Amino acid sequence: MDEEENLEMLGEQLYSLIYPKHKEDAGKLTGMLLELPAPVLSQMLQDESMLTEAVEKALRSLQLPQESSQEEIEVTYKEEDASVSSDSLGEQLFELVDVYNTGHSQKITGMLLEQHKDAVLHLLSDSKLLEKQVHLALKTLQEMNQGETDVSDSSEADETDRLGEKLLSLVEEMDPLHANDITGMLLEMDPTTLQQLLSDHTMLEAAVQKAQAALNT
Repeated sequence: MDEEENLEMLGEQLYSLIYPKHKEDAGKLTGMLLELPAPVLSQMLQDESMLTEAVEKALRSLQLPQESSQEEIEVTYKEEDASVSSDSLGEQLFELVDVYNTGHSQKITGMLLEQHKDAVLHLLSDSKLLEKQVHLALKTLQEMNQGETDVSDSSEADETDRLGEKLLSLVEEMDPLHANDITGMLLEMDPTTLQQLLSDHTMLEAAVQKAQAALNT
C-alpha cells in the first residue's frame, strides 16, 4: 500500500470516529488531523484519549483565524503529546520488537524508547529500520552480557579458590593423608553449602566422612 492510499484509509477511519460527536465539523477536523505524521495518526486510532485530545485542539483551532489554525494544532500537539502517548507508544513498539523473538524484547524496547520521539515514531512505520535497530540493540545487549559473564566467572573462580584454601586447612586436621582429594570433592558443592561447612564443624565432619567413604569404595 502506497502512502496516499494509506493516508486515505487513515482519513476514513478518523472520520468515522469523529463524525458521531462532531457531525458538522467532522470533515474539517479530519482534514486538520491528516496533516500530522501517519504513525501519529495510526497511534490515535488505537488510543482514544489521544484522539479526543487532538480533536479538542483542532476544535479550538477552528475558533482562530484560518491561516493560523493548522499551525496551532501542530504546535500544541508537539508540546503536549509526549506524556499522553508515551505508554501507548511503548506498547506498540514492544509488540513490533517482540516479533523478532530475541528473548530481550523488554530491554530492547526500553533502549529504542530512549531515542527522540520522532525517531521512535519513524521506527513504527519503517519495518526495515526497526529490524536494523533491533539487531543493533541485541548485539549491544549480548556484548554487555558477555562482559558481565567474564567478570562473574572471574569472581566466582576467586571465591572458589578462597573457599578451597579454608576448607583444605580444616580437612587436613581431620585427614591429612587424603586432604587434597576430600577438599576437591567438597568443592563440587555450591558456594552456599561450602560456606555452611566452614561455619558448622559438625556438618563439615559429616561431609568429610562421606567423602572418606566414597574414597574407600
